[in-house]
Amino acid sequence: MYLITVFGNLLIILAVSSDSHLHTPMYLFLTNLSFADICFTSTTVPKMLWNIQTQSKVITYVGCITQMYFYLLFAGWDDFLLTVMAYDRFVAICHPLHYTVIVNPWLCALLVLVVWVMVVSLFYCTGLGVYLSSAATQSSHANAVASVMYTVVTPMLNPFIYSLRNRDIKRALKRILGVPVI
Repeated sequence: MYLITVFGNLLIILAVSSDSHLHTPMYLFLTNLSFADICFTSTTVPKMLWNIQTQSKVITYVGCITQMYFYLLFAGWDDFLLTVMAYDRFVAICHPLHYTVIVNPWLCALLVLVVWVMVVSLFYCTGLGVYLSSAATQSSHANAVASVMYTVVTPMLNPFIYSLRNRDIKRALKRILGVPVI
């Protein structure tokens, strides 16, 4: 799952970077979201895989603080990008002639709420569930499943949800791979 996350997001970055037709705000946001997802997943999963391999659960204080700093940084970046993307698409679709001048704080707050509910609630609800339930007697298996949901599954699905279903991205990927574009 980690490799799918990294390679899927790298493909999106490569496709957008290599096709000049995709140098628009929407694809700039998608590229940044892909980069943020790679960074977000890479802050915890390599250490988790190392711990599983070595059967060790040890982390230094500095390592823990550093990991938490970058984890929260990239999670916040992810949330902000999703919000910006939602607002960008709304304005582009509903008010194309006023695309560059529309700024409405109420609408931005509404979009943040909507984003909190397609993607962010999955991340935070499972995360809170893991950390709040640590005092309760729950199996470590249930905690592991919830942790994987918000640290690996959501970033892994973002390329599929936001990019790979997009005709322009598919066309750019075909050009990169040398597949004839119809």
